[in-house]
Amino acid sequence: MSNLSRRKLITTGLAATAGASGLAVAARLADRYGLIPPDHGGLYGAGTTMTYASQRLMTRHSLAREFAPSQISNAPFAKLRPFKNEAYSRLQTGGFVDWRVDVDGMVARPSSFSLAELRRFPSRSQITQLACEEGWSFIAEWTGVQLSKVLSAAGALPQACYVVYFSIQRNWWQSIDMADALHPQTLLVYGMNGGALPLGHGAPLKLSLPRQLGYKNVKFITRLTVTDSLKQFYKAGNYAWYAGI
Repeated sequence: MSNLSRRKLITTGLAATAGASGLAVAARLADRYGLIPPDHGGLYGAGTTMTYASQRLMTRHSLAREFAPSQISNAPFAKLRPFKNEAYSRLQTGGFVDWRVDVDGMVARPSSFSLAELRRFPSRSQITQLACEEGWSFIAEWTGVQLSKVLSAAGALPQACYVVYFSIQRNWWQSIDMADALHPQTLLVYGMNGGALPLGHGAPLKLSLPRQLGYKNVKFITRLTVTDSLKQFYKAGNYAWYAGI
């Protein structure tokens, strides 16, 4: 059976069981195919599972819309809050020369990359929209290295399921599954609109994830952890774990 036929069969099955026997039955079917999100428990867990499983099956390889240069927002709307942190200020004063991104967890070659080393990877530029969960959005050109290239360089193991990414800001991190981590439009961004990434947008490095809402696009990235489980990382919050758009 082709992958397309298999996806159609599973998707049809999810929809049919959700309508005929309820979301709980659909959740069990999703579990059979490893499509259970970490926030599957609680009152809305079955619905959350249904959303994630259906979107992943139907849009795993889809691309976010890319725009023309003329469509770049004149004044990108974002809350450019000053970031005060002793370690960050010290790195900023040094021109971020000493900024490092550590890659650990389920990798064959635990690594630590400087910005200069990241810039030696093949770069990608894409004009995409950042859509915030609070209702605002803007279009910008983002330039950086595909996250998949960095994970490949570190030797991400085939049994890995997730990437957890951390900010220099305390207690600020997020996670994505490998489908999004390896997607060609998922970038570690160091440039914006033809120049360096501005401080307010996460300089010197942020994650750009145009297929998910803004809160998944974490700023000031310093660490990537590859894992097969989110049990030690994930805590339920105000927003869903999967924020696909």
